[in-house]
Amino acid sequence: MPSTRAYKLFSRSAVVPTFEYAAKLMVSQLNLGEKAPETIEVLKDIMATTRWAKEQLKLAFHLYCQLPFGKLHSRNPEIIRLAKLINRTPGAVAMKLVNFASLDPAITSTGRSGLGNAGSLDKEVWAEFHADWERLAIECELLRRNLDAGAPAIDEADEQLVPEDFTGETRKVVAEQRIKQTFFRRAVLSSYRGRCCMSGLSDPRLLIASHIVPWSKDKANRLNPSNGLCLSAIHDRAFDKGLITLSDDFKVIVSDELKRRDEHFIKSVISALHGRPIELPERFMPSVEFISRHRTNLFVDNFKK
Repeated sequence: MPSTRAYKLFSRSAVVPTFEYAAKLMVSQLNLGEKAPETIEVLKDIMATTRWAKEQLKLAFHLYCQLPFGKLHSRNPEIIRLAKLINRTPGAVAMKLVNFASLDPAITSTGRSGLGNAGSLDKEVWAEFHADWERLAIECELLRRNLDAGAPAIDEADEQLVPEDFTGETRKVVAEQRIKQTFFRRAVLSSYRGRCCMSGLSDPRLLIASHIVPWSKDKANRLNPSNGLCLSAIHDRAFDKGLITLSDDFKVIVSDELKRRDEHFIKSVISALHGRPIELPERFMPSVEFISRHRTNLFVDNFKK
């Protein structure tokens, strides 16, 4: 027999009132141009059934990627906000996020199992994201904006990034870049508990979501969190320049060039890391394939004369 709490959560999550009027009201406030009728239909479709629709699951997984594992609970403000947008209870959304955790090898390999009852549509959404991170990240952010008329657009968060004289296609490209960068940063930092995996630094102002295989070298994996490491600004720079790399068992390898430097700062902050394992993420383990490519193609010791 299911627990009383689980039964209550399930019961509340299945109560989905008619949403057509609210959808029309929200859409009327948006500047959607020719896309308005299509958006109304999307909103109506999302709210029309007590079952989880695919669009709801996409939004849930989109949020799952960006939250620390320890914050997948019904009191989290971001979960509460998403629950209101898709007309589910916070408990139901939190349970769905933990369902997704049951599909994550980085979670299950540590003995944690999530709720363990992910459905076929959950698995389909998981597979779609892993096949095309870039498209899904943009699609979900735009869907979220359409549902949440009061939320600030991500590209408006940094006025310097989207100058006022940028219009049309240029502004769209810059805005999409901002969406991608924000998603990748949040996904990587949350997976590493907001700490540099080499030094333990936890000030977000000094942390970088560093690509293992550079952004320009692998379009398909630009937003794949398994192509990311959470690094301090100094370690990110050293990694980006191939002065440090990782072994296949996730230990830091410092270049001979840096190890020869007789500077206290380099010795204590970088050289001392040689041979030490990084702190592994809670989710989205760094891909050994990507690490091998970094070591082969970027690490400076491989290019000695």
